[in-house]
Amino acid sequence: MLDTLRHIIQITEEQGHGTAAFNVFGYEDARAVIDAAEALDRPVILMTNKPALAHMPVHLLGGMLIQMAREASVPVGVHLDHADDLEVIEAALQTGYSSVMIDASQLPFEENISRTKYVVEMARDFGAGVEAEIGAVGYSDAPDTYQARYTQPEEAQEFAGRTGVDALAVAVGTVHRMQTQTARLQFGLLERIHKAVNTPLVIRGSSGISDADLKKLVLCGVRKVNLGTTLRMAFGQELRRQIEADEKLFDRIVMFQSCMTQVEKKARQKIEVL
Repeated sequence: MLDTLRHIIQITEEQGHGTAAFNVFGYEDARAVIDAAEALDRPVILMTNKPALAHMPVHLLGGMLIQMAREASVPVGVHLDHADDLEVIEAALQTGYSSVMIDASQLPFEENISRTKYVVEMARDFGAGVEAEIGAVGYSDAPDTYQARYTQPEEAQEFAGRTGVDALAVAVGTVHRMQTQTARLQFGLLERIHKAVNTPLVIRGSSGISDADLKKLVLCGVRKVNLGTTLRMAFGQELRRQIEADEKLFDRIVMFQSCMTQVEKKARQKIEVL
């Protein structure tokens, strides 16, 4: 069933879990994630990011994911991830996304607040939730084009209070697109942020976090954990294995079956860890 960001986080919090949110790029990985969630009877969030929407328009990809969420036997959120274009955000809301993320973290503090408040007001008309970011999580493959910055507890408290967001992404040491689980998290900083903010916290770039630290994040107040690269690696590595094993393979539907199995295994494992 399609569900809201706030309600999904509430469910997992009551169960003592973290909410797993996965970037998906089409039917295959979305189906695998939902299958994993249904097998474990846990809510899950499907996210679409900029590369996904550059490949397929928001109304097409989002429309498919929303229908898949409606047909699922567990609560499934459909979330626009890491958006800085207000037109894309509005299109996602019109399509029926249950939540959106406005990322104005590269803007000055007051501009971030102003832009975020605008999106919160827009989303209310659609009954959708809003996530925003204070501080900034960088990228492993673009360290010089995106300014990373740790979140400060005082600014997180002010930002959450003034914007009224449903979830707040914070920067405590993760980096997007990491292919190894070697992120060094600042748990002391995270605990101070958690004490200062009542809003559910989000950690982005979580593919680079060890499973032990993922568990620790939940204990430190994190309620939503974003994962993407780990699923793409599971899919891509299995696709490569098949092609290298049989040079006559060409039918992607045939090859996608075992790719989906590997994505489901990885998604299930991360949901269980959380």
